[in-house]
Amino acid sequence: MSDIVPAASLIPADAPFPKAAKVALGMPQLRKNLAHATGTIRAKRAKVAGELDDWEQLRDTAAAVKAGVQRRLPELAVRFEERATAAGAVVHWARDAAEANAIAARLVREAGAEEVVKVKSMATQEIELNEHFAAEGLRAFETDLAELIVQLAEDKPSHILVPAIHYNRSEIRDIFDRRMGDAPAGLTDDPAALAEAARLHLRRRFLSAKVAVSGANFAIAETGSLVVVESEGNGRMCLTMPETLISIVGIEKLLPETADLEVFMQLLPRSSTGERMNPYTSVWTGVREGDGPRHVHVILLDNGRTSVLADEVGRQALSCIRCSACLNVCPVYERTGGHAYGHVYPGPIGAILAPQLEPGRHDDLPYASSLCGACYEVCPVKIDIPEVLVHLRQRGPHAAGERAAMGAAEAVMARPRLWRAALRAARLGSLPWRRKGFVRRMPWPASKWTVSRDLPVPPKESFRDWWKERER
Repeated sequence: MSDIVPAASLIPADAPFPKAAKVALGMPQLRKNLAHATGTIRAKRAKVAGELDDWEQLRDTAAAVKAGVQRRLPELAVRFEERATAAGAVVHWARDAAEANAIAARLVREAGAEEVVKVKSMATQEIELNEHFAAEGLRAFETDLAELIVQLAEDKPSHILVPAIHYNRSEIRDIFDRRMGDAPAGLTDDPAALAEAARLHLRRRFLSAKVAVSGANFAIAETGSLVVVESEGNGRMCLTMPETLISIVGIEKLLPETADLEVFMQLLPRSSTGERMNPYTSVWTGVREGDGPRHVHVILLDNGRTSVLADEVGRQALSCIRCSACLNVCPVYERTGGHAYGHVYPGPIGAILAPQLEPGRHDDLPYASSLCGACYEVCPVKIDIPEVLVHLRQRGPHAAGERAAMGAAEAVMARPRLWRAALRAARLGSLPWRRKGFVRRMPWPASKWTVSRDLPVPPKESFRDWWKERER
């Protein structure tokens, strides 16, 4: 990997997460894994997306569908409830994480269970369902292989698509040896052996579980159906074998009609795993006698989403289909990893989603970006992440000193003579702190900036002067 300073310098010096970011930046294994994985996925995505002549039209259509959902969300949510209820499901409404967790825990107890198996779900991570279950004396077992690794290690996921990317296979073997309980003796770090150990461990969970918990990639208002796409088959086992299925679904996952899946099922797998189609796509509607769970519950989760809808610029974040394409092209994320963001949604999408879902807790995240725009170029639903980042920076809290400095800069930059004079003064004033073409380690208050960033040396000649010279 190349020098890490430029990426690190994108993080504000006074943000609460730089310490974690610096730890991540100092982990060669993490950076090596991220570079390999994201590079591989990027190449696969580019190849399979390039096979479709109408790729950009699909992106436009998906963006339009998602924008329509945001305009009609109350109507679509009620329609989903009506259709799902008619099909035998029970729909619950949760205003926040506390309500969703309480409903889920009550349903597990009503089913006479103390343990549940889980499909990989960002929504349940967002509301910290596993932690709530543990506090209530219930146990949740992750069945996605990467999520299982993270859970056994008592760690947090670091990537939306590949949550355990920060571990190597020797570390995974050690985790299985220490924490799995039924890991085979003499387990090696051969990937096939590790996968087999996990398969046997999880098979016992599937066969004994009375209750499963899932999220959903999409919820179809027209039919009351839920859709889960996955790659390992563990989701299919959870969705079909237990007697009770509880699905916790963010209200932004709604789609108006089944026909909309034609668009999203072309975009999601290509953008996520670089595949033309996910190996497993499960669609279920309510309860069907003799087929699948006998009790189906859907918890529609708000948890700040309706507040996000009120912001006409920020609401774009609700269009996200959790593909992770933005993470895989982000130069900041590739160097720091997901833990540095301090939220369940890492990377560019997390930088605009987390501050809106939890106002006041993650106001620093919009600054963890170079605004290069790569995330927007690959987003399958055309979320203009740089636009939202700038918007959130503008509306976020700013210290009095920062407001004064920006006000002074605005006044100077609005007056050409003052601006030219300021450039000349900056060039002369920066002389003592220049090192190899950059201005570094300036005294206070400029040190608040240069402690984490290098400034370019002001040019000898402004563009205006350059143009005037050549205009003659």
